[in-house]
Amino acid sequence: MKVQMLGLCRFSYVGLRGFQVIHDDLQTRRAYLYDQKRLERRWQWFIKVAIPGWLAQSDPDFTLVIMTGPDLPEPYLSRLQALCDRVPQLVLSLVPPMEKHRQACRIAVAPHIDPSADVIGHFRHDDDDAVALDYIERSRSDFAMAQDLWRVDHCLSLDYGRGLMVTAAQGRLSIQPWLCHNMGVALTIFLSPDADKTALSYNHASLGQWMPGVSINAPVMFIRSIHQDSDSGSKGQGYGWRPGDEPLSLLIPRRFGFKRKVMDELARQIG
Repeated sequence: MKVQMLGLCRFSYVGLRGFQVIHDDLQTRRAYLYDQKRLERRWQWFIKVAIPGWLAQSDPDFTLVIMTGPDLPEPYLSRLQALCDRVPQLVLSLVPPMEKHRQACRIAVAPHIDPSADVIGHFRHDDDDAVALDYIERSRSDFAMAQDLWRVDHCLSLDYGRGLMVTAAQGRLSIQPWLCHNMGVALTIFLSPDADKTALSYNHASLGQWMPGVSINAPVMFIRSIHQDSDSGSKGQGYGWRPGDEPLSLLIPRRFGFKRKVMDELARQIG
C-alpha cells in the first residue's frame, strides 16, 4: 500500500476562523500577525525549533506545505521561498486571505496530493513546534500495523501522545514532560486521495466523532511551545511523566536535532 505523508504548516497566514485568537476583520488580523517584532519572534522559533526535525527525518519521503499570504512582509516571504527552494520536501503555498479557513487549507494542500497513492497521511504542524527525527518513518510503519482498521471507513487517526510541553515566559524556559491525547502535533490523519479533507478539516481534540483512532505513547515524539505569541496558551488535558535516566539536555538533541539551549535563548526574547 502506497502511503503519501503530506503536511501543512501555517506561517502567519492572514485568515479568519480556524484559530483561538480571533479578530473581527482581516485588517485587524493582518496588523496583529504582521507586527514586525512578532514576525521576527515567529521566524526564530520556526527556523530554530520547527524546521530542524524536518531537515533530518530518517524517512525523507514526505511533503510539508508552508502556507502563508502573498503579502507576507519582507524579508520573511523571501526567506520562506529560499528555504523551500533549498529543501525539496518543503513547498510554499501563497493563499490570499479567506474567511473560511478549512477551504483555505484545502487550497494549499490539494495541488500536492499524489493521486497514485492509496492513502494520504495528512498532518498539521505549527510553526513553533517540533517533531522527532523519526516521525515520518514511525508513522508509516505503525500505520502498516493498523491499516486493516483504516480499510473499514478509509479514515484513521494515529496519535503519538508522549512529548514535552515547553513554556517561555518572562525570559525563562520551563519544560514539562507530558502525556496526552490528540494534541495536534505528531498526529496523522489517514484518508483516501479523493477525500475532500485535510488535517485541518477536523478538530483534533474531538477526532473520535469522525474516525477510529490509534494512540501510541512511546517514544517521545513532539515538542509543543507555549509563549506570548501562541494561538493557544493551554497544554490541555494530560499528565506528566518522568524522563528517567536520560536528562533533557541529551534527550532533546537526540530526538529533535537541536540543543535545549536553543529554546533557552529564544525564551530570553519573550517578555
